[in-house]
Amino acid sequence: MADFNNILKIRTNNLKPSKGKILISEPFLIDYYFKRSVVLLAEHNDEGSFGLIINKPVDLKLSEAIKNFPDFNTQVYLGGPVKTDSLYFIHTRGELIEDSMQILDGLYWGGDIEHVKELITIGKLQPDEIKFFIGYSGWISKQLEGELSRNSWLVANIKAEQVMQTDTEKLWTATVKQMGADYEYWTNFPLDPALN
Repeated sequence: MADFNNILKIRTNNLKPSKGKILISEPFLIDYYFKRSVVLLAEHNDEGSFGLIINKPVDLKLSEAIKNFPDFNTQVYLGGPVKTDSLYFIHTRGELIEDSMQILDGLYWGGDIEHVKELITIGKLQPDEIKFFIGYSGWISKQLEGELSRNSWLVANIKAEQVMQTDTEKLWTATVKQMGADYEYWTNFPLDPALN
């Protein structure tokens, strides 16, 4: 494994983690939740960080995740290893969903879930305007910075359209390529380093 660690000792970009940025996992991160993941940071401050993995769909219907939810044809995602008994959501309708918090231009998280259910029922909220997550990704104060110093993550910018795209299976590869030639070779590494 030492050879792989040497491969990844590359220049890091100058972006710092902050609300609205994404974390792109390095290719050999073997953690079940974070392997080849893209995490959207919804909060980052001195107390810690809160984010959602945006490229890990799960085989679960929304009605199975939350009782008495209206029929709504949308994908559910694994947001992270923390509080996997809870549902979180991001959306593009901050002007419509009460108590929303802006993450970046055109993208919000949270809000009144009862209001969301009502909007779905009356047809004012469409599947391409909202994403639901089981659990979240969290770091205590300075924990994320420690992981960044060990090259576990790259910090990058993202637009609301990229977050809300439906083809999330290719999102890790697309965001790595977006980082330029210094990182594009990551996409050629095998999912299992032992197979190299």
